[in-house]
Amino acid sequence: MKFGVSTFLTDQGIAPAALGRAVEERGLESLLIAEHTHIPVARRTPYPGGGDLPEIYYRTLDPFVALSAVAAVTRRLLVGTGVALVAQRDPITTAKAVASLDLVSGGRAVFGVGVGWNREEMENHGTDPRTRGRLVDERLRAIRELWTADKAEFHGEFVDFEPVYSWPKPVQRPHPPIYVGGGEGAFQRVAALGDAWLANSVPPEELGPQIDRMRNIAGRDVPVTVYAVSKKPEVIEKYTRLDVERVLFYLPTKPEADTLSYLDQLADVAGRFR
Repeated sequence: MKFGVSTFLTDQGIAPAALGRAVEERGLESLLIAEHTHIPVARRTPYPGGGDLPEIYYRTLDPFVALSAVAAVTRRLLVGTGVALVAQRDPITTAKAVASLDLVSGGRAVFGVGVGWNREEMENHGTDPRTRGRLVDERLRAIRELWTADKAEFHGEFVDFEPVYSWPKPVQRPHPPIYVGGGEGAFQRVAALGDAWLANSVPPEELGPQIDRMRNIAGRDVPVTVYAVSKKPEVIEKYTRLDVERVLFYLPTKPEADTLSYLDQLADVAGRFR
């Protein structure tokens, strides 16, 4: 089983380049970072975690700027979004951002995607929350077309463009892996558009049956990465009994010194299971 890190990169925590170097130096193989463009002050949508929304949600750095900085100072580390909010992103500019990250990283980009939960946030981007699932599916199909076709063309309900040239193309073929985030409601998206399922903090006791249902829907052995996992060894040990490709430890957003100390703990836990 592989071990990586999931976190929120903000203007108040460790800088992207310093974090990327530290993660790679400790033998962890991937870094996935969260995205929120903004958080509306007046919000009806409850925070899924309960209670007040943590400040990190409205202080996140742009993921592709931050990951490019990480890619420039690392050589092996997978760099990706966990997750990019495709319901809030133009597909043409997003295709270019991911392809550019894949190019500058030498083929190490991972495109983790989700539909999002904050209705007011997506409404500010002109997205109707009621149709965001269909919108995300269509945008992902358009992005794949832009990545793989020399003259890309797409005509759908939400995305429509005549043949266009769009470069760079990704280094990875046919394209960077798409890790589809979400619960059981995302399993059809995993089946149709995903290269992996990004399971968000699903406890190991619940994950096994969910993997079986997801793969039954997909009709293939889709790889599984578990996002935002506890560093408790007893929890990690339970994941090792499941058919999981990777776990991403949750890294709290802290200043550099505190972050490096926490990463040492994560590396120690990972080392016990290699």
